[in-house]
Amino acid sequence: MNEAPPKPLKAPDIDRVIRYHIQTKHHFNRYARSLGYLDWSSQPDPFRRFEGAPLIALPLLAPDESPRSPVYDALFRYGSVDSQPVSIRSLSRFLELSLALSAWKKSGASEWALRSNPSSGNLHPTEGYLVIPQSEGLDLQSGLYHYAPKEHGLEWRAAFPDEELARLMSPFPSGAFLFGLSSIHWREAWKYGERAFRYCNHDVGHALGAARVAAATLGWKMALLEGMEQRTVARLLGVDRSSDFVSAEQEHPDCLAVIWPDDASHDAGADVNPQEIPLLLDTSIVDALAAMTWQGKANRLSSEHGVHWQAIDEVATASWKKRADKQILSLTVLFDRDAATGDGYAPSSSALSAAQIIRQRRSAVSFDGQTSVAAATFFRMLRRTVPGVEYKQAARPVPWDVWPYDPALHLMIFVHRVEGLVPGLYLLVRDPAKLPFIQASLSQELIWKRPLICPEDLLFYQLWEGDVRYVAAQLSCRQSIAADSAFSLGMLAEFDSRLQAEGAWFYSRLFWEAGLLGQILYLEAEAAGVRGTGIGCFFDDAVHALVGIEGITFQSLYHFTIGGAVEDRRLLTLPAYFHLNRQ
Repeated sequence: MNEAPPKPLKAPDIDRVIRYHIQTKHHFNRYARSLGYLDWSSQPDPFRRFEGAPLIALPLLAPDESPRSPVYDALFRYGSVDSQPVSIRSLSRFLELSLALSAWKKSGASEWALRSNPSSGNLHPTEGYLVIPQSEGLDLQSGLYHYAPKEHGLEWRAAFPDEELARLMSPFPSGAFLFGLSSIHWREAWKYGERAFRYCNHDVGHALGAARVAAATLGWKMALLEGMEQRTVARLLGVDRSSDFVSAEQEHPDCLAVIWPDDASHDAGADVNPQEIPLLLDTSIVDALAAMTWQGKANRLSSEHGVHWQAIDEVATASWKKRADKQILSLTVLFDRDAATGDGYAPSSSALSAAQIIRQRRSAVSFDGQTSVAAATFFRMLRRTVPGVEYKQAARPVPWDVWPYDPALHLMIFVHRVEGLVPGLYLLVRDPAKLPFIQASLSQELIWKRPLICPEDLLFYQLWEGDVRYVAAQLSCRQSIAADSAFSLGMLAEFDSRLQAEGAWFYSRLFWEAGLLGQILYLEAEAAGVRGTGIGCFFDDAVHALVGIEGITFQSLYHFTIGGAVEDRRLLTLPAYFHLNRQ
C-alpha cells in the first residue's frame, strides 16, 4: 500500500505569523494577553515630533477656500473632479482630509483630539511622511518631511539633492510626490497588549483609504509601491536611523505610495515606458539619499513602558518583506466606465461635500436599536466595497485603484434592520472566482439563497434566516453595538492560501485590506446619514464555528457595525485647530 506523500512544511516565517495569529485570538473564557488594565502613568503621547527638525506651518484653510471639495459621489465618477496642481495649499488640503485633526472632545478638564483617519481606541499609531521633489509652484525644499498633525505642519527631516531626487522620481508623472506610513506599535500595545500588531495594521489600511479619498478630492491619482522590499521603505523614511530614536519608541516602516495630478504629463526617461508606472524605487538612489544629512530626534512617548510584548517584535520580524518584485501599473486601460468607475452606482442621498463627510466622520460608541437603512442604501454600501476584479487596477473605482491585489476578504453580514431584507446571516463574496472555494470551505448546512431584491452584480447570499442580534453581540466580545445597529459584519480573509502563495509579509496586507474596507464603510455610513464603527474585539474561533470554518482556511480579521448613533451629549466638541488660535 502506497503511503500518502508528506504535506509540505510551511516556511518558518509563515509558521511564525500563523502562531502569532492563533496566540492573539480572543476566546469566551480568556482574552489575548494584555496588561489587563490601563496604566495611565505610561500613557503614550499621541503626537510624535522630531526635536531640532524645522517645522513648516501649513495654511489652515476654511472649507469654502480653494481648493474646494467636490460632492462625495463625484469621487466615484471617472473624470468628474478637476485635478489641482501640487502646491502648498493643495498639500495642506490633502493632509487635512487624510491625517489631520478633525475635532477635539472635552469632558471636564480632559481634552483629546480626533483625526480624519480612524484608529483603534483613538491611539493613532500611524505616522505620515512626504517625500517632495523641487517643483514649480511648490515653495518647499526637496526632501523628506514628517507630518505633525497637532500643528498641521511639516517637519523637515532630511534635505535631498534636487538632482538625485529628480532621478528617483523620473519614472513617475510630473508633479508626483511620495507618501509614506509607519507604525509605532507601542501606542496600541499600551492598551491592547499582544493583539496590537493586528490593530496597527488595521490603522495602516484606514490611513491608506483616507489618503486615497483625500487625493481623489483634488483629482489626484495614487498607487501603492508594493514592489519594494521593506528595507527600502525604512531607509527612505529614516525610521532605521537608530541614532535618531535613542530613547524614543521605534517606528515600523509600513509602506510608500506615489501620488500625482491626474492631468500630469509623463516625461519619462529613455528606459521608461511613459504609459507604465513601476511600483518600486531605485534602491541605489534611496541608499544615496539616506546617506544625506538628517535633522531632528524623535520624542519619547512614554517615560516608562512597564511591559514589553515580545510577540509583537517577533511577528513584525517574521512579516518583514525581504524581496523586491518588479510590479508595474499600466496607465493605458480600456474599460467600461459605467461599470468600472462607479457611474452606474446608485447615488447617495447626501448633497454634502466629500470634505464635510470626512470632517464629520466619527466612530459611534452606541446605537439606538431602532434605525433601519433602506435596501438601496445597503446595497450601495456593499457595492463600494467591491473593487471589480475583472478590471485592471487603474480602472477600479476609488479607493480600490490603490490596491494591487485581488480581494482576499469577504463580508459575513448580520442583518438586523434593512428594509426589504429578512433578518439573518448573509455573505457578500467580493471576488466571483472565489465563490466555489468559499462554498466548499463553509458548512454544507448553509442555504446560499439570493434575495430577490439583490442587484444582479452582487454575489450576496442569505446563509440562514432569523434574529441574529444576540449572536452578533456575543461574538463581538458581548458588545451591544453589534446588535443595536442596522447591520454588523465580520471580514473573513482567505488566510492560509494567501500566505502560502505570497509569503509571510502578506499577513499585514490582509489587515490593510480590512482597514480599507472599514474606511469606505465609515464614509458610506456618514453619506447615508447614519454612523459606523470598527470592532477589533471579537471571539475569533466562535465566529468561524458559526459558519463551519475549520482550521485556518479562512480567518475573521475585523468587525464593523452601522446604524443610528446615540450621541453622548456630556461631551463638548471643539474645532480641530482651536488650540492654535488660543496660543
